[in-house]
Amino acid sequence: MVSEFISVDGVMEDPGGSEHTKLGGWVFQFNRGEDGDRFKLDEVKSAEGLLLGRKTYEGFAAAWPSRTDDQGFATKMNSMPKYVVSSKLTNPTWNNTTVLKGDAVESVSKLKERERGELLVNGSCQLVHALIEAGLVDEMRLMVFPIVLGMGKRLFSDSPHAWPFRLLESRAVGQDGVLVVRYEPKV
Repeated sequence: MVSEFISVDGVMEDPGGSEHTKLGGWVFQFNRGEDGDRFKLDEVKSAEGLLLGRKTYEGFAAAWPSRTDDQGFATKMNSMPKYVVSSKLTNPTWNNTTVLKGDAVESVSKLKERERGELLVNGSCQLVHALIEAGLVDEMRLMVFPIVLGMGKRLFSDSPHAWPFRLLESRAVGQDGVLVVRYEPKV
C-alpha cells in the first residue's frame, strides 16, 4: 500500500520539511482535520509492516523513536517491522528493521510472498517508482493538498507505460480542501 502526501501537481518531496528543501514543510499550512488524522491512524494501525527506501527510513529513524502520543500512532510506528530497500544501509538503528539488499523489485516480490497483511510505503520516491513500474502496488492512498509547488520529486515519474487505476474512495477532510483518494490498479 503506497501512501503519500502530494500536491495538486503531484509533488511528494519533503512534505514535512525534514529534508530541508526550498519548499519543504508544505503540508503544515493546511488543516486535514480529525477525519484526516483518523485516516492516517487507521492506515498505520492496519499495516503489518513498513516498507521504505533508505532516505525515508533515515528520516523516520531519526524522528520516530523519541515520539509518543495518546492515540498509539507512535507506538505502532516504532513497534512494527520495518523493511528498508538499500544497498548502502548497513547498520539500521530503528528497532525491528531488516535491510533488503539487491534488486528492489526482486526483494519486495519475495517479501510480499512471505509476509501476510499490508506493507505500508511512505515517501520513498525512487522505491515507489520501481514498485509501480513492476506492478507491485496493490493500492495507492493519496492525501492531496491544495497547493501547486511547480518543482520537486513527483509521485508519478516519466514512464513508457500507462498504469490505469480504479477509484476506491474520494473525500475531503479538514477545513482546507485536503482530499483523501484511494485507488487500486485496474486489471
